[in-house]
Amino acid sequence: MPTEVATIKDMVLAPEYRHMPLSTLAVYAQRIGKVFATPSTWAKLIRERGWLRPRQRIHPTKPTVGVRAAAPNEAWHIDVTILKLLDGTKAYLHAVIDNYSRKILAWTVAAQLEPTATCQILYAAAQHLVCAGQPIVYVDSGVENVNSAVDAALLAACLKRVLTQVEVTYSNSMIEAFWRSLKHQWLYMNSLDSIERLRILVAFFVEQHNTQMPHSAFSGQTPDEMYFGTAADLPAELAAARSKAREERLAANRAMSCNQCIGLQASLPMSQIPP
Repeated sequence: MPTEVATIKDMVLAPEYRHMPLSTLAVYAQRIGKVFATPSTWAKLIRERGWLRPRQRIHPTKPTVGVRAAAPNEAWHIDVTILKLLDGTKAYLHAVIDNYSRKILAWTVAAQLEPTATCQILYAAAQHLVCAGQPIVYVDSGVENVNSAVDAALLAACLKRVLTQVEVTYSNSMIEAFWRSLKHQWLYMNSLDSIERLRILVAFFVEQHNTQMPHSAFSGQTPDEMYFGTAADLPAELAAARSKAREERLAANRAMSCNQCIGLQASLPMSQIPP
């Protein structure tokens, strides 16, 4: 009935009912004797008529840019991620990444979540540092990062710990982004049947990440090249090479005769011939 539709509209758009989910609101309308219609009918009317409930969410502002270092070894991120093996057991992968270069400085795989794993990779990452540098290490406030053993390792390695989302508003998203890349681009495409197999897979990907894979933030440079400063001219060289390739491609297309174009189209599948 039109009167029922109008009542449903009024209740859907009423600010005093915005705290109620739609299914609850439909039953509430029945309890107060206004409209006896199912939640699916309410949902259909809202969808067909484009009604928008006054339920806009208000969130606190979040930083759009995370921590950014100006040089290698100025800021590090350390984290642990859990991987489930085929037999149901778990493996704990710890790693530390340099903020400036995205280079994985150290990593380890353990069968248990132990503070010694965090200490191990901190010592490994800091073995070439001097106290004058004192990188800031961004960590989550988990027990594996906040304990007496890690405190001693930080002091011995001249590192300063900062708790993400506690002492600063930033998250540990940089190392978490590496976890996503490692898992979805490599680990999940292989059989994780043992910790030994997992270590081999991680070692391969870390080596490729550091030395072979250009990072999107660096205009073609790898994390190792950024960390050691060995390819400062590479972005300009790649830009020049792209420009040259475009010019050569344009010249070749302009020099091609109509007969060549016809012959080229004849060799293509019908689906690839332009209209």
